[in-house]
Amino acid sequence: MVDLAAYAGLFAAAFIAATLLPMQSEAVLVAMILSDHYSLAALVLTASIGNTLGAAVNWLLGRYIETFREKRWFPVGPQKLEKAQNWYRRYGRWSLLFSWLPIGGDALTVVAGVLKEPFWIFLALVFIGKAARYAVLAAATLGIVG
Repeated sequence: MVDLAAYAGLFAAAFIAATLLPMQSEAVLVAMILSDHYSLAALVLTASIGNTLGAAVNWLLGRYIETFREKRWFPVGPQKLEKAQNWYRRYGRWSLLFSWLPIGGDALTVVAGVLKEPFWIFLALVFIGKAARYAVLAAATLGIVG
């Protein structure tokens, strides 16, 4: 019998971890793999989809946040935003393959929205990067690599 609540919990952890909110989805995934009660492929796919959709929230924030740039409460100063945009322009959309990185990965997904990266290209590249990360983590957990 499939425990949908457990998969939903993994999805939620992965989704939240990809937004600007702090969360660790890796620990949830590893614990579920080690429990040996779940399909490995389903776990990796669930975490990858959740994390990608969480990054899509960042893309949407980036896409529409510019309208608030002049507000006092805007979270990023003009210099920092310009620096991030220049970095993304320099390295391009392929940098989204590294959106899984714990430092800077979330910012990449926001800047992709600010710079109006086409959504379907964004989703594809982010999914590839995040799925590869979860697959390597799963393999390392099982002792296949590392």
